[in-house]
Amino acid sequence: MPGGPLCLVLNAASGHGEAGAAVAEIEQACAAAGRTLQVFAIDKRHPPQQQAGAAVAAAQAGGGIVGVAGGDGTINTVAQATLGSGCAFGVLPQGTFNYFARNHGIPTEMEGALRVLLSQPPQPVQVGLVNDRVFLVNASLGVYAQLLEDREAFKSRYGRNRFVAFGAALRTLFGQHRPWDLRLAWGGEVHSLRTASLFVGNNALQFEQVGVAEGEALEGGSLVAVLVRPMHRLARLGLLLRGAASRLDDAEKVQTLSFRSLDVAPSRGALRRRVKVATDGEVGFMQMPLRFRVAPEPLWLIRPPAVA
Repeated sequence: MPGGPLCLVLNAASGHGEAGAAVAEIEQACAAAGRTLQVFAIDKRHPPQQQAGAAVAAAQAGGGIVGVAGGDGTINTVAQATLGSGCAFGVLPQGTFNYFARNHGIPTEMEGALRVLLSQPPQPVQVGLVNDRVFLVNASLGVYAQLLEDREAFKSRYGRNRFVAFGAALRTLFGQHRPWDLRLAWGGEVHSLRTASLFVGNNALQFEQVGVAEGEALEGGSLVAVLVRPMHRLARLGLLLRGAASRLDDAEKVQTLSFRSLDVAPSRGALRRRVKVATDGEVGFMQMPLRFRVAPEPLWLIRPPAVA
């Protein structure tokens, strides 16, 4: 609602004084736009899920919007709380890759993102679910989920940048990985296959960068899965290089498919029930079987007008 409060979830522990400077800039922009600001800071005593819920409740009570300042993982947490609440959702991206914001045309610098957040109307955007857990960018299991764990370990030691992320990817790809025997059901078909990784995407920009043409199906209201067959270490390096060169579709052991609902279960003889699943960069355990699907309702995102 125009003029309603901006109920903003923000990580108070980020940077050296950067959070305070960001709040001051946001307060100034809100004052200029005639909008009040309520900040719900994430810290050791106030975890992300708690603050996201509090922000949604405040936005519902005051006819405002829910905002989040953070990377894709923090954005995911707040989106989970916002979906189905009736509230509009705004993003001030502060991550390394910012796939969600960039995919929807939201500027990655604060001034531009604030201008969009405080002036544009909300528009519906597609959300993915895995066992009812939201993902805005991607969800995965297998090698890709392991890569995210390794990347976070590297970042805690060496800092957060793209070179560190690439180094973590190399370490993951050259490690030992047990393949998965899975049964996949979608569109009335059932297939059993062995894979090193199952990656489900909801972000056209990410697919475009690695060269997966099937990503165009996202525009038609589908999700897209990428399955990688087991391969030796040097072949994994070649796959990484193909992705970096936007040529993943050319890889012989990569299979893609689009769907609105995909059920994933262990094949006969497979014993694993609880599995590590990554959603928008955050890794946790989920119970098999997994159901990946398009959420029945959209997220009402404040974003620039779509370019025809």
